[in-house]
Amino acid sequence: MNQSATYNDRVVRQFAVMTVVWGIVGMLVGVWIAAQLIWPSMSMDIPWLSYGRLRPLHTNAVIFAFGGSALFATSYYAVQRTCHARLFADKLAAFTFWGWQTVIVGAAITLPMGLTMGREYAELIWPLAILVALVWVAYAIVFFGTIVQRKVKHIYVANWFFGAFILTVAVLHIVNNLAIPTSLTHSYPIYSGTVDAMVQWWYGHNAVGFFLTAGFLGMMYYFVPKQAGRPVYSYRLSIVHFWSLIAIYMWAGPHHLHYTALPDWVQSLGMVFSLILLAPSWGGMINGIMTLSGAWHKLRTDPILRFMIVALSFYGMSTFEGPMMSIKTVNALSHYTDWTIGHVHSGALGWVAMISIGSLYTLFPRILGLKEMYSTRLIEWHFWTSTIGTVLYIVAMWIAGVMQGLMWRTFNDDGTLTYTFIEVLKLTEPYYLLRLLGGMIFLSGMFIMAYNLYRTWQTAPSKLQAVPVIQPAHA
Repeated sequence: MNQSATYNDRVVRQFAVMTVVWGIVGMLVGVWIAAQLIWPSMSMDIPWLSYGRLRPLHTNAVIFAFGGSALFATSYYAVQRTCHARLFADKLAAFTFWGWQTVIVGAAITLPMGLTMGREYAELIWPLAILVALVWVAYAIVFFGTIVQRKVKHIYVANWFFGAFILTVAVLHIVNNLAIPTSLTHSYPIYSGTVDAMVQWWYGHNAVGFFLTAGFLGMMYYFVPKQAGRPVYSYRLSIVHFWSLIAIYMWAGPHHLHYTALPDWVQSLGMVFSLILLAPSWGGMINGIMTLSGAWHKLRTDPILRFMIVALSFYGMSTFEGPMMSIKTVNALSHYTDWTIGHVHSGALGWVAMISIGSLYTLFPRILGLKEMYSTRLIEWHFWTSTIGTVLYIVAMWIAGVMQGLMWRTFNDDGTLTYTFIEVLKLTEPYYLLRLLGGMIFLSGMFIMAYNLYRTWQTAPSKLQAVPVIQPAHA
């Protein structure tokens, strides 16, 4: 068979498997540092086990290693099927896999050593940052090259979201990481002061907006209809959702800098755009959930669909909570508290992880030449561990965060603080225990997934056959 007449699923399989591996690693580090906040002596005074060094390792592992690998796998799979074309440039696609794994291993080595740029979600030292840029440019060439050689005129909406995520993350990463190297492991940013903070949170919030939202919405728009066996509820709404989301999200970053040296009008602008953002976000959530119209009965028997619908519910909740927390008066209560941590993880665990897991359960059998996973019952168990773990985590952090915010803004009649920092911390400890329990339950689900994948792979044909490209009906 002519290789160009088959799909390139090798790179999809590689990224899909590493998604599970890095998910376990990243979440294991998260559970470890959650335990450290209760029992600080766990670090044993070893610098590379300290919370300050492992926390950026956790965020990089779950966002870029786990989430990034999931995005590579699903976008490469979906763009081939929706374009009726093989991935453009096989060798370049292979480079994106090995290059991305090199970045992740580099992060796992340098971050515990304390080698960092010190920027939220952009900690990697400049040589690794350059490698990220090279991999990302290669990713863009492969993805858009595939779209250029598509056999159908129409570009499916999932590819619009994947494409916007790829282009925007490239711009965000390159601009935010502009620096002057002083050695192989150290550099100074070209920005300073308030401008540096503004550029960082323009990057930081849009890393959330495009890497953790637009990319995973592309995943949702392909895999939810595929698993439900239904067309997207409203294609027109999906296009409105796309254009409004990418037009508005770019301006929301200043809400991270309320009550700072940033000019008040910029803070207010970020707040206003954050509030407007609620409309397109909920439009996308409704479009995804309503795709099940006429197929609601499938939720009783299909835990994969349940993963996806619960993920969309968490997406709706997070995109309501985020705009509310951007309001200055609410932010005065929530900022610097664990409420923010709860908000982040309702999006990270509830939305990003659960839509990724649901999509991978749809993907794995198809790239292994099978009809279904080894065990639906294990997927069911995974669904409940993920849901219960997420709920325990975010409820613990919501309660802890509101309590912290209220206590830290309570004053005596003479203007002194009523509660010391240590008093608040002692009252927070039970909620840290509940957070740890939630994280451990969620992590246990990832081990269940790994076992299910292993058993599924065992039942796959010993030699995986290349899948022929499906030609469009009009061809």
